[in-house]
Amino acid sequence: MIEISEEEAGHFMSYCYRKSFPKKAILSDDDTFIDEVYFIEQGILRVKIIDLDGREHTTHFAIENQFIADYNAFLTRKRSRYQLEAMEDTEVIVMPRKAIEWGYEHLKEGEKLGRMIAEYYYIYLDTRIQHLYTLSPIERFALMNEIFPNIHNRVPQHMIASYLGITPIHLSRIKSQAR
Repeated sequence: MIEISEEEAGHFMSYCYRKSFPKKAILSDDDTFIDEVYFIEQGILRVKIIDLDGREHTTHFAIENQFIADYNAFLTRKRSRYQLEAMEDTEVIVMPRKAIEWGYEHLKEGEKLGRMIAEYYYIYLDTRIQHLYTLSPIERFALMNEIFPNIHNRVPQHMIASYLGITPIHLSRIKSQAR
């Protein structure tokens, strides 16, 4: 995404560390302050929110080579409303706030990198909202398969249905039509 010298990369990475999470582990919980961003090396994470009736809703999945956090809570330093859950054994690089702030200040193109990540995430979220209202469930299903290859073998079907905004029964119908 940016040009970075080995020296800059080494210094930035000195603030970061690798961490493993077993399947079903909660990486960050709701009602907590978020002070780190994750880069997924291996695995898949689910972002979920609990509604007023106590039901879980899957709002996002993140897979290898993607950044993930509750960016709103991270940026505003307010409590998170989301939970990040490992859907399989997952390896991440943890980037604490100190690393990110160092990167903005000291990397030659640090602010550009931060802007590019924020723009990517904004575009993803805005497009996701548009698709929920303008695409049929079958179209959303096909798009999800492009964005998250092999997701059906990695995540329970009821979570995929939640992500698509449909019932598990409707997902079964769509899958049989897609074959």
